[in-house]
Order: sequence, then structure tokens, then C-alpha cells
Amino acid sequence: MFIHIGNGNVIRTKEIVAIIDCNLLSSSSIVDEMMEAWKKNKKVSGPRKHAKSIMLTEDHVYFSSLSVATLKKRSSMMSTINKLDDYSDELSI
Repeated sequence: MFIHIGNGNVIRTKEIVAIIDCNLLSSSSIVDEMMEAWKKNKKVSGPRKHAKSIMLTEDHVYFSSLSVATLKKRSSMMSTINKLDDYSDELSI
């Protein structure tokens, strides 16, 4: 499935390695070091100035104006949709 992460970016949910709250960057030197190492060989997208969260994939770093909680709800919504039964064939007349 796909998830809209804001700022015109849509990514596959299975590609997401981590979702990090931007507030953690300033509070933890370990997370900050990890982010710097991650960004060295990755493509970076999104506005850093108003970012609330960061999505890491294997080849990309996405800054998002959406909060971690919002992204979690969106990804949970997708997993719920996947679990629903498909009755569309039964509705055809």
C-alpha cells in the first residue's frame, strides 16, 4: 500500500524503515548523528524548516509537515483497509 506523507509525497509503506519525530533530533545527539550518517548517501525531500517528522527509506529521507501520530493513523488506516473483505463481486447485478 501507499501512504501520503504530505508535501506532495506518496511512498510505499513497506519501504519505510523508520518514522522519527523532529523534536527528537534536538534532544538526542545519538539520533542527530544517525540522521547525519543516513543523509550522506540518500536523496532528501521535503521542507526541513516546518518539518514535524522524518521518514527514512533505504534510499531516501523525507521531511514531512505531518506529525508522527498522523502518519501512524494513516498507516493504520491502510492496514485496516487491507483486512476488509471484498464483496464487490457480490454487488454486481
